[in-house]
Amino acid sequence: MKWTGARYTDKPTVEVRTWIDAPPERVWALVADIGLMPSMSRELQSVEWLDGATGPVVGARFLGRSKHEAFGEWATTSHVIECEPGRVLAWAVEDPADPTAIWRFRVHAGDGGTELSEWMQMGPGRSGLSPAIDRMPEKEQQIVFVRMREIEQSITLTLDRIKQLAES
Repeated sequence: MKWTGARYTDKPTVEVRTWIDAPPERVWALVADIGLMPSMSRELQSVEWLDGATGPVVGARFLGRSKHEAFGEWATTSHVIECEPGRVLAWAVEDPADPTAIWRFRVHAGDGGTELSEWMQMGPGRSGLSPAIDRMPEKEQQIVFVRMREIEQSITLTLDRIKQLAES
């Protein structure tokens, strides 16, 4: 990740892509199974569908519990805001109108395999990062950069693990 000088209110984003030697249907099945995600993430500890949902559809909600050395443990409710089976899955964290983050997977078929991307937007709603920025506003750009770099590394790990599962 390159330094951009982004502030939280800029809604910084990061995207990582990988090529997977597996059919898109197999990759989609892994992406859509949120129960697998804790095994592919450094921070996410558990997830569960809410309100009787059993899979991703627009409007479905799920609870995620996370843990980070610097931030401690927390839980968030995410709302599926985009779901095109076999192609796109996106969710907004906490308030869909003012999310703390938006996450999106895209599945693209081609050349006998699948390109998978994962994208994340920080903010605009307040998140666990906000208190640190409040305490040290002069360091906001550095705080945002360090967190976005962490997220990029985490996404890379998640995609690598999805790739391993899909190709096995």
